[in-house]
Amino acid sequence: MADDTPGSAVAADLADERLIRTEGLSGYFRLFINRLKSGELGSLPVVVGLIFISIGFYSAEPRFLSSRSIVSITQFAAPIGIIALGIVLVLLLGEIDLSVGSVSGFTAATMAVLLVNKDQSMLVAIIAAIAVGVAIGVFYALLYTRLGVPSFVFSLAGLLAFQGALLYVLGTQGTINLPSDSFLVQFTRFEFLSPALSYVLVVVITLLYVGSQMWTIRQRSAAELSAPWLPLVLIKGAALLVGLGFLTYYVNIDRGWSYLWLFFVLMVVVMDLALRRSRWGRHVFAVGGNEEAARRSGIKVNRVYLSVFVLCSSLAAVGGLLAAGLQTSVSQASGTTDTNLTAIAAAVIGGTSLFGGRGSAYSAMLGIIVLQAIQTGLNLVGVDSSVRFMVTGAVLLLAVTIDSVSRRARTSSGRG
Repeated sequence: MADDTPGSAVAADLADERLIRTEGLSGYFRLFINRLKSGELGSLPVVVGLIFISIGFYSAEPRFLSSRSIVSITQFAAPIGIIALGIVLVLLLGEIDLSVGSVSGFTAATMAVLLVNKDQSMLVAIIAAIAVGVAIGVFYALLYTRLGVPSFVFSLAGLLAFQGALLYVLGTQGTINLPSDSFLVQFTRFEFLSPALSYVLVVVITLLYVGSQMWTIRQRSAAELSAPWLPLVLIKGAALLVGLGFLTYYVNIDRGWSYLWLFFVLMVVVMDLALRRSRWGRHVFAVGGNEEAARRSGIKVNRVYLSVFVLCSSLAAVGGLLAAGLQTSVSQASGTTDTNLTAIAAAVIGGTSLFGGRGSAYSAMLGIIVLQAIQTGLNLVGVDSSVRFMVTGAVLLLAVTIDSVSRRARTSSGRG
């Protein structure tokens, strides 16, 4: 029977680092294979899947990998990707929120009514909409922590209730068009990074990555702890520079990186740092891994649930606002079509476990790119939308199956 205690996992990590230091790149590749065998798949399945999707659609329609297509994929992926980022957080706790789509539509309608019908400024309308999202998250947290209502139940009720609230707020208008010169529309649809600034950003990102890794090496070495292997850090930094540089050159053939996509990436990076480097993030993983053990260790479990539910609803509100700007309107269909399922599917397909305690903020980004790529590819080859739903369902089932199998492998290998 495998030992799955924290001490054994730490010992395994130390052994992995020693292997890289003693054998260099060959040791790194041996470690990579060993982790795959033990169920530590990371982002590999979704990356491999994205490669096969790209090859398949490119073979059917070469326009799929054109610079214009890639810019469109990233731009339209961002709003639901932000909603999926909130789903990642609740999944890390082993919970679910089925109402994020309805919340995004309702908060967007709130913003549109205040802006267009009530003649409020864009700033006031946006703040009010996000405040509504915060209030919904607080309400959900109270239902869960004080009354013990399962997240599946109250979020399912929220899905229906906030869809009705959307219809009530819009009233007989049905659709509210946003001013084309408003900040929100301009930001989501027409603002792109200049070529010169985009290359500067690539260099800055690479330097920040290498610098942060070297700082980690220095700190851990000073504390006489194992540290990442410096040559490997430099190799990864060079690969990051070349990869991002080429992508930037390619998208600059068309319009370049949209500010909307960069905003989404920034939110993912900030959330990843919060999850990996802050006490709050460690508490989220601890509660998701074993709530009772987390409570006995002194973690304020109810506060963790409150913060996560508030963040999830707030991110749904932000995603709804950005989607409204991208579509230049809010209608009775806003957030009520397949937004819920797409956001949840993106988080799971990207690698966040449905069982709680395992996942990454980058799961939202990877998952929504896969789904947006599928939608774009099917549209380009002229396939009916019904096929898109079936393909998305199949991809989601495959992702959950891989998660279940890898979870068993991790448990049997002592990394569970």
